[in-house]
Amino acid sequence: MPQFRIGQAASLLGVSDDTVRRWVDDGRLAARRDDAGRMVVDGAELARFAQELAERRRLPEVGGVSTSARNRFTGLVTRVLRDGVMAQVDLQCGPFRVVSLMSAEAVEELGLTPGSLASAVVKATTVVVEAPQEGT
Repeated sequence: MPQFRIGQAASLLGVSDDTVRRWVDDGRLAARRDDAGRMVVDGAELARFAQELAERRRLPEVGGVSTSARNRFTGLVTRVLRDGVMAQVDLQCGPFRVVSLMSAEAVEELGLTPGSLASAVVKATTVVVEAPQEGT
């Protein structure tokens, strides 16, 4: 079972080390001492807690439509670059930067400008998953 030190857990959850320590002290997140005496969180526990946090942190949805796509990243537009017919729209969705290429006409119709609330909806047939090698 993978284990994560408090600092690693904090980085993965997007919070400070102190916040993770408070959650452990409050009993919200289970942790234990490893053989070296360091506090660690089991990977499965951290994954469960990350999902719980994500559910509580849901950002407001854009629009009121139903969709089959489940990969929705809501955030703020940080940059719009137009080049004739096409445009690049950058969104900051929590810790994630999402970049979309679309028509300049779509940018205008959606009223996308830096600071606008928007959702990037991803529906893909291929998703690449990477994992670190053992010992790294």
